[in-house]
Amino acid sequence: MAFYVYMLASKRNGTLYIGSTDDLATRIGQHRSGAVPSFTGRYGVFTLVWFEIHETRASALERERAMKHWRRAWKFALIEKENSGWNDLSSSIPH
Repeated sequence: MAFYVYMLASKRNGTLYIGSTDDLATRIGQHRSGAVPSFTGRYGVFTLVWFEIHETRASALERERAMKHWRRAWKFALIEKENSGWNDLSSSIPH
């Protein structure tokens, strides 16, 4: 089983959301459908711009918590390094 840490964005250099999950495709679908009222729905944060895979839930949660304390510039730099066009990466989620 894989665990994921991911970032959603409202637009390039816009509002960001960081989360972790063990089913990235389903979780992105929940964000986009508004199945659960949340920050992402209120602020239109639906584009998957970055994710990474972890082997354990503990390592994913640790990374998520650390990244939530990062400066915005560091988050933007990470996205730019991996996805300079800020493209939606939903179609590249491993199954």
